[in-house]
Amino acid sequence: MRKLMIYFAAGSIGAVANSLALWWLGYYGLTARFDIAIAPHLSPEWMYPRIVWGGIWGLLFILPMLQSRLLLKGLIISLAPTAVQLLVFFPQANKGLGGTELGLYTPVLVLLVNGIWGLAAALSLRFSR
Repeated sequence: MRKLMIYFAAGSIGAVANSLALWWLGYYGLTARFDIAIAPHLSPEWMYPRIVWGGIWGLLFILPMLQSRLLLKGLIISLAPTAVQLLVFFPQANKGLGGTELGLYTPVLVLLVNGIWGLAAALSLRFSR
């Protein structure tokens, strides 16, 4: 149970890093510069579900792979929420497959910020040991 709590916490920390990176990119106009219609407002209503889902995705760190390569493991695990967002959530929200209705570079942005999630979660785990 202790490991699951640590993985959830690490995933939540990764989600904070992911969310702040995405907010920063939108706030400073970098998403608009690449014609991506994503510029979230930093608010508790936006952050809370992202932190909870980040924690849930963090539970994937329990998988027994790449234990000695934690950063690589974080990047690989980050592909799971990326795939779900691009292939499930965006199409359900009528944003197109891969979120391309928000801009053609949306899949690249999602891959980047979810990679930040994976690295931040992995670093959190490394520092927790």
